[in-house]
Amino acid sequence: MNKKSNQSVKSSVEGVLERITFYNEENGFLIGKLKGSEGKDEIAVVGKAPKVQCGETLVLSGSWSMHPKHGKQFSFDKFESKLPASAYGIRKYLASGLIHGIGKTYAKKIVDHFGADTLRIISEESARLREIEGIGNMRAKSIKQAWEEQKAVREVMMFLQTYGVTDALCLRLVRKYGNEAKNLLETDPYRIIREVKGIGFKTADRIALNLGLASNGPPRIDAGILHVMQECEDQGHTHFERREIALLATELLEANSQEVENRITTLISQGDIVHSSQDWIQQPTTARAEYTLAQSLSLLLRGKSSLPPILIDKAIEWAQAKAGFGFAQGQEDGVRQALASKVSILTGGPGTGKTTILKALVSILRAKKTKIFLAAPTGRAAKRMSESTSHFAQTVHRLLKFDPSQGGFCMNEQNPLICDYLIMDESSMLDVRLAAALVRALPANAHLLLVGDADQLPSVGSGNVLKDLIDCNDLPVTRLEVTFRQAEDSGIVGLAHAILSGKTSPPPPAEPSSALPRQHDVHFIRAESPEECVQVVCDLCTSILPKSFSINPQTDLQVLAPLHRGVGGIGNLNDQIRNSVNPNGATHVMGSMLFREGDKVIQSRNNYDKDVFNGDLGIIQKVDSINGVLEIDFEGRLIKYERMEVTDLQPAYAISVHKSQGSEYPVVIFPILKQHFMMLQRNLVYTGLTRAKKKVVFVGDPAAYAMAIRNDKTLTRQTDLIRKFKELREST
Repeated sequence: MNKKSNQSVKSSVEGVLERITFYNEENGFLIGKLKGSEGKDEIAVVGKAPKVQCGETLVLSGSWSMHPKHGKQFSFDKFESKLPASAYGIRKYLASGLIHGIGKTYAKKIVDHFGADTLRIISEESARLREIEGIGNMRAKSIKQAWEEQKAVREVMMFLQTYGVTDALCLRLVRKYGNEAKNLLETDPYRIIREVKGIGFKTADRIALNLGLASNGPPRIDAGILHVMQECEDQGHTHFERREIALLATELLEANSQEVENRITTLISQGDIVHSSQDWIQQPTTARAEYTLAQSLSLLLRGKSSLPPILIDKAIEWAQAKAGFGFAQGQEDGVRQALASKVSILTGGPGTGKTTILKALVSILRAKKTKIFLAAPTGRAAKRMSESTSHFAQTVHRLLKFDPSQGGFCMNEQNPLICDYLIMDESSMLDVRLAAALVRALPANAHLLLVGDADQLPSVGSGNVLKDLIDCNDLPVTRLEVTFRQAEDSGIVGLAHAILSGKTSPPPPAEPSSALPRQHDVHFIRAESPEECVQVVCDLCTSILPKSFSINPQTDLQVLAPLHRGVGGIGNLNDQIRNSVNPNGATHVMGSMLFREGDKVIQSRNNYDKDVFNGDLGIIQKVDSINGVLEIDFEGRLIKYERMEVTDLQPAYAISVHKSQGSEYPVVIFPILKQHFMMLQRNLVYTGLTRAKKKVVFVGDPAAYAMAIRNDKTLTRQTDLIRKFKELREST
């Protein structure tokens, strides 16, 4: 951009109109954001520009000024459109990776050469593509062929990318709505917020405002209110103060507060929002989930037991003899309570004996020929549970048999599980919706044991089910507090308990060049800058751990990071580790996403057709870059991903601590820096540490570690489950 700071001097700026924040249809007055040709600088522009659109390349003439509220901005009195929005959309579409043979470089060359006529040239005169340096006969034919194959999504993609929608989200919208996507967005853009994960209010709002929808109309205000409620739910809450939602929506929309209040009242009358209690509101689906869970638990507690008569003390003696050792008092109590109670909870940290109790309980129930189900939220947790108990375990989704065509589970209160006893492991991961689906599928005569570590991070989804059911004081709870794994000299277990007690001292920090002592299983390498931290993590993955401890970086090691953005964030860590561990694999590029043969990847949403679920890890075995197909090994199952399905995958050399819940890894590397301060909490470090079975290596700043351990003031989740449960219990 060509800028001059002196306000009185005329100057000009050139760039792409990225965003229109205000537009007056009557006089063409516009407030927007212009991004320079370098793609880095974004400036506020103010002036009259009738009929311009996002995506147009504009040359503006005017002067710089300083607004008291909004800061520096460029006020223009003349404008010229150099490249229409359609050409901008064409260039972004061609660069997305959907058209084989065209990447960002060729996309720019083609559109610079042919401009808005590019589509016609490719469609009708594709031989002319050879006018572009580097495009020969074979590449031109390949482009033409791919172009014909992409007819169905082309128009939609170009429309969406004009408004700044990423390639991954464009593909998600096309997969969801097909050829109707463009029409839907032009008529009801706010609908996509509710129906497509990853599309936020700001994206839909940008499209809506640029299409001329009223900024104070009911559709926009309703969408803003519901968006704010969803954002609060994404933070884990299930109900919210009405006053707080009104304030947040008013701020987001920059609207009149009374108009927002009026729309909340209307949404309540329409049933789009419901009251949980006086002055508190929640989304109807969440209210139903909490009520269903509370009601299903009440029915279980009232139901008769289908278990055969069991002499509990003798059964415990038998289980001890079978195990070959005597149980501690807490472990005996845990088995006794699990057998005697219709619904009970078992909680405790690592090394406190939860597995011993589960093995004993399963042995007793199997000896009595009862029908037992073992379940966990993730495939890895289910596999670990199965190995430790020698009994088949499965994920909740597989147990309840999700039906993609119906959008729900096959097993429910009308079609209950044939089951005498259900043991649910890693229950801290259960959000209120999944917990409700699970418990309502149990017959009234079944028993339920919820097992979990209440000190771990709560579920990714809304609710705090395990903690709420412990705190309600209506269910028997066994708390295991004595550590047994200390005998194995486990530094991981010892540090976990030190973290819970608030001890802020990490293991003695070593310098990056120091060797890691073989006899220790917890290490801390000092690296106080983000750049040094990333370099040390890469060195650990490529040389230090593989050479010193014979660790396979693809299968034995997992990097867990607190934050996604920044130099020390998950995104950059994945890029740098991949370049260190797997620099030469065959490559597939889809827009901003890059995948290589041999890459470790993680599934980002449940795909019931492929039987692959959010959080499942795999290794790319084959890349077919011509057809855009990946073949991925998910723990022995080879799954094909077509071009449009690749957006469900993310690199997994580094993942978030939340994504790691329910899993265990031989070795964990945990970068921890002051730059992560927003996420540094005691239960985050505790959860990450306890994912490691054999070794954990912290890399970063000891002061950041101490900061995290001191911060035990985790966000209190506002939920209504306890009130609903107690109300139902008192009414029966």
